[in-house]
Amino acid sequence: MDISGLREKIENEISSIRNIEDLKRIRVSVLGRKGTFTDYIDKLKTLDKELRREAGKTINEVKSWAEERLGELERRFEEIEKKKREQASLIDITMPGKKPLFGKKHPLTQTLEEIIRIFGSLGFAVAEGPDIEAEYYNFEALNIPSDHPARDMQDTFYIRPGVVLRTHTSPVQIRVMESQLPPVKIIAPGCVYRCDNDISHTPMFHQVEGLMVDKNVRFSDLKGILSIFIHEMFGPDTPLRFRPSYFPFTEPSAEVDIGCVICAGKGCRVCKDTGWLEILGSGMVHPQVFRNVGYDQEEITGFAFGMGVERIAMIRYGIDDIRQFYYNDIRFLSQF
Repeated sequence: MDISGLREKIENEISSIRNIEDLKRIRVSVLGRKGTFTDYIDKLKTLDKELRREAGKTINEVKSWAEERLGELERRFEEIEKKKREQASLIDITMPGKKPLFGKKHPLTQTLEEIIRIFGSLGFAVAEGPDIEAEYYNFEALNIPSDHPARDMQDTFYIRPGVVLRTHTSPVQIRVMESQLPPVKIIAPGCVYRCDNDISHTPMFHQVEGLMVDKNVRFSDLKGILSIFIHEMFGPDTPLRFRPSYFPFTEPSAEVDIGCVICAGKGCRVCKDTGWLEILGSGMVHPQVFRNVGYDQEEITGFAFGMGVERIAMIRYGIDDIRQFYYNDIRFLSQF
């Protein structure tokens, strides 16, 4: 067995080391269980006693040298890695600091809070009701029986027979009137659900229902209340108009339009060149609705109205796609 070139062979392998990964690989190939020295030690068995002693001594000396050389390289690489970590962790105090990002209220939240504030200043209390609603409260009690054509106007999510996700917050007015006698003066903000999804509709959106019931409540009271609301929300010079319309739970009924805030009434794509934007529906409470809750329609009168919060926000902020409210795009939300 020739061991004269063992040290030179090991030296060549060690000299090829360039990084810690190379070091680990060479250590295994030289000092591992199946490495170079293990192979040489196994071959000692084939030598005579005297030659075996001399060869074993030489092999052990070269092995000690290789272990020392590899250990020295390992310490050097560790020092290099330590300096890299220290350098990476240094803080450059001359660099500007990072400003924390502060959240803002969602534009729908801001709009809803403003609606509640305005009606609160007019004496309206806030009432709430369940999102999962009995079909009776969502339809029948509001003068929309099962065979009524108005059912086709609302694409309803059914949980099970007789139970739906409410399509409007109007059921809240029924629950409130069932639980208390007049006078009633409430708004009912909340989520509503319909099978619809495009640039102006989403399956879930927000509505505010309003109700005022007492003796001698007139349509002129409705017009006065809504005029105050519109001028508070959109500005005192905002033109508005009441158009005759139809809702099963009010009679007479009216849609309320405001002058287009985009084109100032001149006509544009948003208002479809009419100069007007529809923002809410309203009317005097239908006598049948009063009968359904046990009110004497000969003694009291009332009005109701309903508006979509998203539509108010879109008009107020000039947003042309309702889905922007739900994308959670920080670039969009940070504008508000």
